[in-house]
Amino acid sequence: MEKLDARIRNHDREIEKMCNFHHQGFVDAITELLKVRADAEKLMGQVTDTNRRLQEAGREVTAQTEEVIRCRIQQRNMATTVEKLQLWIAPLNYVFCGLSVSRYYAALKTMEQLEKVYIPRVSHYRFCQIMAENLPRLREEIKEISMSDLKDFLESIRKHSDRVGETAMRQVCEWRTQNLSSNFLMLYYKEEEGDEEVLTAQDLVDFSPVYRCLHIYTVLGDRETFENYYRKQRKKQARLVLQPQANMHETVEGYRRYFNQIVGFFVVEDHILHATRGLVTRAFTDELWNMALSKIIAVLRTLSSYCDDPDLVLELKNLIVIFADTLQGYGFPVNRLFDLLFEIRDQYNETLLKKWALVFREIFELDNYSPIPVETEEEYKQVISRFPFHDAEIEKQDFPKKLPMSQSVPQIYTQVKEFIYASLKFSESLHRSSTEIDDMLRKSTNLLLTRTLSGCLQNLIKKPHIGLTELVQIIINTTHLEQACRYLEEFITNITNVSPETVHTTRLYGLSTFKDARHAAEGEIYTKLNQKIDEFIQLADYEWGMAESDGRASGYLMDLINFLRSTFQVFTHLPGKVAQTACMSACKHLSTSLMQMLLDTELKQISMGAIQQFNLDVIQCELFASSEPVPGFQGDTLQLAFIDLRQLLDLFMVWDWSTYLADYVHLICIHCERRDKDTSKKNNIFSQFRKNDRDKQKLIETVVKQLRSLVNGMSS
Repeated sequence: MEKLDARIRNHDREIEKMCNFHHQGFVDAITELLKVRADAEKLMGQVTDTNRRLQEAGREVTAQTEEVIRCRIQQRNMATTVEKLQLWIAPLNYVFCGLSVSRYYAALKTMEQLEKVYIPRVSHYRFCQIMAENLPRLREEIKEISMSDLKDFLESIRKHSDRVGETAMRQVCEWRTQNLSSNFLMLYYKEEEGDEEVLTAQDLVDFSPVYRCLHIYTVLGDRETFENYYRKQRKKQARLVLQPQANMHETVEGYRRYFNQIVGFFVVEDHILHATRGLVTRAFTDELWNMALSKIIAVLRTLSSYCDDPDLVLELKNLIVIFADTLQGYGFPVNRLFDLLFEIRDQYNETLLKKWALVFREIFELDNYSPIPVETEEEYKQVISRFPFHDAEIEKQDFPKKLPMSQSVPQIYTQVKEFIYASLKFSESLHRSSTEIDDMLRKSTNLLLTRTLSGCLQNLIKKPHIGLTELVQIIINTTHLEQACRYLEEFITNITNVSPETVHTTRLYGLSTFKDARHAAEGEIYTKLNQKIDEFIQLADYEWGMAESDGRASGYLMDLINFLRSTFQVFTHLPGKVAQTACMSACKHLSTSLMQMLLDTELKQISMGAIQQFNLDVIQCELFASSEPVPGFQGDTLQLAFIDLRQLLDLFMVWDWSTYLADYVHLICIHCERRDKDTSKKNNIFSQFRKNDRDKQKLIETVVKQLRSLVNGMSS
């Protein structure tokens, strides 16, 4: 403690020394401080004043500084915001710019970018999560809207198929007109004024809905669904297009609309085939075409059978050719359509035959069945320009003169040529050789001659108002028409440039046609002659009980003979055999009718005077036969037609029974022997047990023996 106290005392002394050492300086400092106190107070006032003035002066700077600080803070916040926005500004841009349902394909590409690139960067933001959740819904909405657009397209294309098909077929018409000098352009449509631009399917139809929908479904990975839907709908539309409209077959416009729609349908499908790469395939279009082709052929085959207007059938053929050529240009096979045209050609020929049947009937009804009078050289040239007539003797005659045929002959010949022209129109543009066309023309002409013209001639010949004079003229007409057949052959050859010497060339059957008609007319002449003879015979009024004849032939018979003489004079233009046959037939029929008059069962008794009167009539018949009413008979050939009558009358008038019976009994014996032989052949083992058969046979044998003995007795 003592030491501690001592140490304290030492420190105190040192402190005291230091204080003493510094005391004067402290005092001086205090003194000096007191001196500056007043100055300090003065300075304090100045400082305060200066501070006040400085504060007042720096207030604006402070405000600006605070504004700068605030801007610095905003700048920092904006920099942070920009940094964050850099992460999701792209998604927002896609949302506001790309996600528009009106731009389907772009919207889908935007969604894909959002899902794969941008949304993962900002996935912690809620609005991006909501966006990601809505993307599938947007895809489905886009699918539905695009499908709705596709349905609108399908409905629109169904309405526009007519226009597309018309344009395509019109272009084919124009090409045919320019390259083939064909009249199809005029036949198919009337050219519209100012419509010179060549339009295509792309110009008429907006295919963008199909492309968009295909791309959308492709992006969504559902292309197969789209393809199946599109093909299914187009198949349904194809079936609707192929359905014929009511009364379509009545006008060419109906057929034209039908073909336009079908062509338009397949032109669209061909464009889709080449533009979409797989939406439809060649196999699919071929399947559609085969289905359509079968339906088209069935429809045309049925409807064409209803048509009886050859002009309409011809226009239908032209439309089918244009239709086939148009689709062939797009790669569709059309051979079956041309095969169908051959069937329609037969129908066309049938309608032509019906039309020409009416023409022929009218010609025959208006014909006067008199030789054609020609007064001048011009008239003669006019006739032979229409019909190939050449006769040296008639050409030497002076005018006026008459041509042997009637006016129907050149008219018929001209109409046959018109028929050939009409038939040729259908054969054009069928892609057939000249030989085939020649064969078609000849076959159709043969049908005209052998069926139509022949039928008209046969009906004409059978008409009751056609008399002997008309029948004679018909025979003359058919003779000249038969001679003109070779000129028809040459006419067809000139058209087709096919030599008639070709192996497979069909010959015209006109010769047989006109021969058959002539034979029918000849038969009708024989029939009408006999009917006329019967009419005269019915006027006969014999008094079978008269005492003696009045010494002259009956009036009806003289009228009949005069009629026959005048009739056979008309036959001078007929072939000799026809006139001779008609004359012989008339004489035989007259003889038979007179014989039947004598052998009438109702005639019970005949006086000798009646026989003498009848003999006078037969004598007139024999005189008529011997006067050679028709030249060409040898000897008394025509008189032999009355030989039976003469023998029968001589039997009573001369009483020459032996000669009469000798001839007839001999014939009876021959007939009985033949009957006996026939009966023996027909008999069998059972007939031997039938008593009636045995009795008949014995009776025949007995009659034959008695007749034989009678003949032998007469001869001895």
